[in-house]
Order: sequence, then structure tokens, then C-alpha cells
Amino acid sequence: MVMPQAQAVESQPITQQKQVAGFYQYQFGHDQITALLDGTNYLSPALFKDIPKAEMTQILKKYYADQAKGIQTSVNAFLVNTGSSLVLVDSGSSSCNGPNFGSVHKNLIAAGYKPEQVDTILLTHLHPDHVCGISNKGRANFPNATVYVADTEANFWLNPQQAAKLPQDKQAKFKQTVEKIQQAIHPYQNAKRLKTFKLGEKIQGFEVISTPGHTPGHSSFALKSGNQEIVFIGDIVHSHSIQFDRPTTAIDFDTDPKKAVQTRLAQFARLAKNGQTIAAPHLPFPGIGHIYSADGKHYQWIPVHFKD
Repeated sequence: MVMPQAQAVESQPITQQKQVAGFYQYQFGHDQITALLDGTNYLSPALFKDIPKAEMTQILKKYYADQAKGIQTSVNAFLVNTGSSLVLVDSGSSSCNGPNFGSVHKNLIAAGYKPEQVDTILLTHLHPDHVCGISNKGRANFPNATVYVADTEANFWLNPQQAAKLPQDKQAKFKQTVEKIQQAIHPYQNAKRLKTFKLGEKIQGFEVISTPGHTPGHSSFALKSGNQEIVFIGDIVHSHSIQFDRPTTAIDFDTDPKKAVQTRLAQFARLAKNGQTIAAPHLPFPGIGHIYSADGKHYQWIPVHFKD
């Protein structure tokens, strides 16, 4: 018996799927840290200072970076669950830095938390990609949280006379940044939930570490849990490729490039020697790992090993 020929089935395209929510939960001693992705973007190589183009090309080639797009960077924030408190370290960009960012709030919810559960927000500094995520259109994203920032940092950005001290060609950009900062912190100021801290203070068990240069009052935060320590380093580094291979390279965003390099060298050396876990807002998501050095001059970023 002859079987009928099978009819050709029309091929249908298989739709590609969107990326899942950007959160990663990391157990740290007795605490749980949830890394929250705000978004990723590409930086122009021209933003990195005092590095020959040929050397930059070789470094990026080693890391298989898409040099046509630029140098990829993440914006991450970190939620620390101590069992009795929810502390958010930095908050992402919200809508301040374009459409590629602004996902911290929704990723926090996707991770199983409610924004109103957050009681403390620690800001490493007041650049928009760290502070804008605390509010949206004049309303606090975390209505029960108290926001903490270094007094030196607040005095720099919120001093009305500061812009006049800058070169004329930098004043307009500075004022734009200040406007974004003021809009972000306004609902917390109104609710008397914006507080400043000084070096040496502790906030909810977090030790303040002075790491100036990127901004005048830039701070890092150290937290111990059991026999472990994690350091939330803020913006002492912006690129896992360029600034680990060449830590003397500053970035255009640094308020004081010379001091920023000094801070990075000192902190890299300390963190590589002592082996603390670090959490970094601009290293590839989830931005948690360690700094390694074989010679005390060149460094390597070692991401945390994935655990389910």
C-alpha cells in the first residue's frame, strides 16, 4: 500500500525571549545579600585617562570586549537582609540616566521583597546613578526608609555656592547633576528621613570607610557577619577590565582623579591582601566577588561562584 506524501509543515519562527529579572541572592554569614541590577550600558574609551590607545585595545581584546560598542559597565545596588532590617546600599538611576537603567525597584519586588520593608538606605555618594533610584516623580520609592550619606558629600553637592567655585565650562553640568540629586532626596528631606554621617560612625552595623576622590565624600561600607566581612566599595572602580589591569587609570567622572587613583590603589591592595568579599555597583552583575593580586601591582577580578 502506498502511503500519501507527508504535507510540508510551514516553518514558524521561534520568538526569542527577554532576559529574566536581574537579581541574585547571595548568602553571607547569617545575612542574605540580594544584588539588584539597574541596567547595563557602554562607556566611551575616551572617558578613561592616561592610558595609551594601543594598550587599551590589547586589554579589551584579552577580555573579548566588543570594542565597537565601548566598555560595558553595570549599575548594581545591593539589598542586605539581616533578619531584623532591610538595608539598601545605593539605589540605581531610576530615570536619571536614560532608558537602559531604572530596574532596581522592580527587581527588588521580583526578588520577593516589598519597597516599604526597606528601613535604611546607605549611599556611597550622590551621583545620579546611585541616588535617583530612591524616588520617582517626587515620591519616595521606599517610604519607610531613612537615607544616609556622608556629611562631606552632602555639603559638596548641596552647597549653593559650590558651582561658582568650578571652571565656567563645568558649571552647567554640575548644576544639572545637583538638580537630579535634589529631586531624588526631596521626599526624604520633607519627611525628615535624610541624615548625614561622619567617618568612624556605624549605621545598622555597617562601618563607614572613607574612600574619597571619585567624589569628595565618597564612602564605602564594611559589614561583618559571623567570621566574614563584605565591603560595599562604591565607585572606586568602574571597569573590571581596564582598571584592574591598569589601576592607575582614572575616569572622567572622578572629581579628583589623582586622589581617586590613590584611593583605588590603597583599597585594592588592602582588599587583595585581606581577602574580603566585595560588592561593586559597576562591575559585571551581580558585582560580588574578590580582588586578587599576585604581585601587589596588577589585579584581577574574581566573580563569586554561582550557588543555587
